Order: sequence, then structure tokens, then C-alpha cells
Amino acid sequence: MDMTTRLQHTRNKPSRDGLIWDDTGLDLEPRWGREPEIEAVERVCRRHLNVPADDPQEESPNCTVTFHAAGTFNKMYLVEAVTTSPRKAKRRIKYMMRISLPVEPRNKTRGEVTTLQLVRQRTDIPVPDVVAFDDTPDNEIGFEWILLEFLPGRPAYYRWRKMSMARKEMLVARVADFQAQLSRLGNLGQGFRGIGTLGSTCTDQDRADLDDRSGLPGPGQVVSPVFFSGAHYHYPIPRGPFRSSHDWLQAYLNVIIKEHTTMLADTKDEDDREYAEAALRVARKLLRLLHRILPSLVHPPERTVLWHDELSLMNIMVDGNDKISGIIDWECVSTMPLWVASQFPEFLRGADRDAKPDRNKYTDVSDGTISDDDDDDGEPRNLEDSVDNEGKTELYWIHLMEYEQTQLRKVYSTRMRQLWPTWDVEVVEAAFKVDFLGAVSRCGAGFYLRRIEQWVDAIDRREFLGLMEVLRVGIRKDKGTSTSNK
Repeated sequence: MDMTTRLQHTRNKPSRDGLIWDDTGLDLEPRWGREPEIEAVERVCRRHLNVPADDPQEESPNCTVTFHAAGTFNKMYLVEAVTTSPRKAKRRIKYMMRISLPVEPRNKTRGEVTTLQLVRQRTDIPVPDVVAFDDTPDNEIGFEWILLEFLPGRPAYYRWRKMSMARKEMLVARVADFQAQLSRLGNLGQGFRGIGTLGSTCTDQDRADLDDRSGLPGPGQVVSPVFFSGAHYHYPIPRGPFRSSHDWLQAYLNVIIKEHTTMLADTKDEDDREYAEAALRVARKLLRLLHRILPSLVHPPERTVLWHDELSLMNIMVDGNDKISGIIDWECVSTMPLWVASQFPEFLRGADRDAKPDRNKYTDVSDGTISDDDDDDGEPRNLEDSVDNEGKTELYWIHLMEYEQTQLRKVYSTRMRQLWPTWDVEVVEAAFKVDFLGAVSRCGAGFYLRRIEQWVDAIDRREFLGLMEVLRVGIRKDKGTSTSNK
């Protein structure tokens, strides 16, 4: 697709009816312009699950739908349906209905469904089976939806403090197994070509450019809040699939530049102007640095792998024995460059802490602790309040988490070395690029602008400092080194 066609394509966007973007002052948050009707959800579920009509002699209906949880871009409903086996035996089965806001019409639903189906077919990663879906709002619910198998267990977050270190190590090694399997999906076990979301919009020319002969679904447009949040959705910029890291990050930075250029032109508030000017200055410096560190011409397209960039403890489900029973939240997962996948999963990222904190040296607290009791189904009665502080201040748990993350990162790295022979080389060679991505994402969020600028200026002076250290303590001007005094 040439640039003119790409830009025209971005102007002809599908409707996002039912979506409202709320400016909280800190960020844009998506809101529902209208609520899905639970009766409509039930009718759709009954039809696609072939649920028999209710028996008037039975006390309970054959299908019940109840609200379960709300995500940033979706609402989840628990579906309990009676199905009949070939032998006429009835059983009640749980499902999950995910109803999505139209933040990225069609592409987000298609991307999630395509990714789930591929992962389920080609790996042993436990992901929910897709029972049915509709990637249009042209249904009685009025929104896109996916009907999924209900995965047993609960988020590891609510078990983590009571989980033994040995079980945590087994969980981490298993996650490494999963990432190694994801890295082998694609062209004959060699990953994909190009950066994008599987199954999303992709022209014939894009497919030809990526030269994917595997027969598997290939990368299309990137489905990401970077590209669909608020007015970003309408910006006339390329959205993928991208041939290279350079093209992807250039588009990312151009979103930031467009956003703050618009803010600068529209605002009369002096603080907003000052912020927009700072963000623009940093984004433009990052763009100049990008052209120096990553090649703009890549042939063939860059090798990529599926990368779950929000693999938090909330998205890892565990059973009663603390074994992984499911990995969830694949809605914005894309194929990413190998260097991106050299990072630790989200739940293993944190500050280094080599010494285990002494529990007795931390303050005891007598209020605000809530027991981790379960209801009759083994689920926490109140998930938001189900983490037990065991009478210790939160600072103790933060430090313990940092210590355990430090140890578990070693477990993850050891397992990845076994599964990916060049792992250590990939990590070393990726470090600078990972720092650059971190700088871009923080610039986009408006965080640490002054220190990101310090980091870029240091790189211009050929002082290759770690981004996280600069963000933590800054750079002392007289010696050009990081210091804790700033």
C-alpha cells in the first residue's frame, strides 16, 4: 500500500458508535455510550450454544447471564448454560461472554480471535476456546462480542503471597516455556515477518511485501491504544503491518508529535503549552535518534514473534495447586521484533533487591487486612479485597516482591537459555533498543520528560547509560554521570 492509499484508508474509518472518550485530566479513558442489555446477551448465548427452551417444571432457567467484570475496553459476563449430550444427559457449563467497546472496530475482535485460535492449535498454552464471535455491531447486542470457554482457577495475583517459592519458580519456568513456543509460531517455526496484529486489516500488497508462505494468518494493522485512543484513531499515519522496528517506532513517535502539535495549537492554558512544548521537543529528539539506531530499509521484513505485553499476575490463572490453568487478555497482542520479546514478562519486572527483607524489621498494622476466604465455588468472595497483608505494612510486601522478582528473573533466564540457545546474545543486543522503546512509551504518556531528554542528550554524547537508572536518579551535569543527588 503506498502512502497516499494508507492515508486515505485511515480517513475512512468505521463508526465507533457507542464509544465515548472521557478526558480525566491525566489520560483519556473509554466510556460506554450505552450499556449492553443483558437480555440481548442471553438471547445471543442461547442461540449460539443451542440451549434448549426452559422447562416450566424446572426451578432454574437453562441459561443465565450475570455481569462478571469490566476491563478497560470490554465488559465480561458469566454465562451458565444447560447443554444436552447425545445420550440426552444434561449438564450445566460455564462460558464467558466478552463484549467490546468499538475502540478499533473489527480489527480488535478479529485479532483476538485469530490469535487465540492459533495459540490454541499450535501450542500447549492454556487459552480459552472461542465458541462464537461477531466482529461487527450488527447484532441484537449492538457491540462486537466473543463467546469463550470459561477457564478454571483464579488470577495468580490473589495467590501470590501464599504461594511457596518453589511453586513460583515452577510457574515462571512454565511461562518461559510458553514464550519459547510463541517464538516458534509462524514461518516454518521461525516466527513471523513484520510487525502487526494477526488477522487484522491487511492489503494484498502488504501480504506480498511480508512474503509469508506459512499459510498461517499474518500480521496486519497494529491494534494498540497508541493508535486507537481518542483522536489518534483518525490521525493520517501508517498503522502497519510494519516491515521494521524503525517504521513502527517512527509511526509511534509521529502519533506523539501530532497529538502535542494539536494541543499546542488549541490550548490557551500556559501549563498545557509548556507541557506540549516539552513533549514535542523530547519526541523530536527521539525521532532523530531513531533514524541513527535502527535501519529504515529492511529486506526481507524483520523477523517477529507473538508477544503478550501485559502478562501480569492478573492475566495468569492458577488452579488450587498453583499450576497455570490459563493465560488470558490477548486482545491487543501483536507480533513484535525479537528484541521486544527479550524482555522479562510484565510480572517479573521490578527493582533489583538481592537481600531478602527481614519481616521482623517492618511495622505491624492491625487494620486494613482482609482474609483470603473463598466462597463455595473456590472463588474469592471479593477479588478486590482478597489479598491478605497478614498484619504487615505494605512496604514489606513491596520489598519482598522485589526480592522474589530478582530471584525469579534468574529462573526465567536460565530456562530461556535452555529453550533458546542464543537467548543471552539476544538480551545483550536488545538492551539499548528496549531502553529506547521505554523512552518512547514514557514520552507518549507524558512521564519523566526531563530525564528522558537527559538520556537522549547523553546518547548524543556517546554516553550509553541505562534508561532506568537515569529515570531513577537523573544525570549530573558536571560529570555527565547518573547520581542519586538529583
